[in-house]
Amino acid sequence: MEPKTILITGASSGIGLACAEHLAAQGARLILAARRQDRLLSLAADLQHRYGTETCCLPLDVRQAQAVAQGLASLPAAWPAIDVLINNAGLSRGLDRQYEAPQADWEEMVDTNIKGLIYLTQAVVPGMVARGRGHVVNVGSIAGRQTYPGGSLYCATKAAVKVLSEGLKIDLLGTPVRVTNIEPGLVETEFSQVRFHGDRDRAEAVYQGTTPLTAVDVAEVIGFAISRPAHVNLSEILLMPTDQASVFHLHRR
Repeated sequence: MEPKTILITGASSGIGLACAEHLAAQGARLILAARRQDRLLSLAADLQHRYGTETCCLPLDVRQAQAVAQGLASLPAAWPAIDVLINNAGLSRGLDRQYEAPQADWEEMVDTNIKGLIYLTQAVVPGMVARGRGHVVNVGSIAGRQTYPGGSLYCATKAAVKVLSEGLKIDLLGTPVRVTNIEPGLVETEFSQVRFHGDRDRAEAVYQGTTPLTAVDVAEVIGFAISRPAHVNLSEILLMPTDQASVFHLHRR
């Protein structure tokens, strides 16, 4: 991992944070992107202390196309040659019926989960093609395969991630640039707190009686995918806890 420069969106918490810690331990150089600059700076200092990691903090809202373009254009001279892009920034809001969901909620999901991913992909991938190396990892979800009650808008955004990943792989055929779509099942992170607007009791009930995946579990699989030999591409990875058989089937004790 040592020669790789890796850009992680949503790096301040959850799967993004776990990816930063896991890949730092492997010797990667990291561009840490998220909205919360204070968390990025704290993470960068911690990784430098523990692993001597070279980091570049990029305060960024992926929903803003101009901010994405300007942020990447402003990277110091030693950083623009990105080897791996981890499109991790994403969220869900509420469990409302599709026809009753607040407009602000579904627009935030579309803007973050779909448009934000496209903005980063279009900003980073041309450089990968020009350099003849690169890997894009899109963090999708089992929700992109199966729709559950109250989640159709979120599921639609993750289905879009699946399609965009497949299409990008087709578009990149004939180049050395690889594409991986990882689709986790139940993962215990801040995800449910964000979905329920900070309601901790409701968020904790999502995981009650189960042993869900952790963010570290997902980060380790991503690390494995991007460390394969150049001729090997793990195009799609469905990752679930043992207590989960599908989006509808969950064993609770």
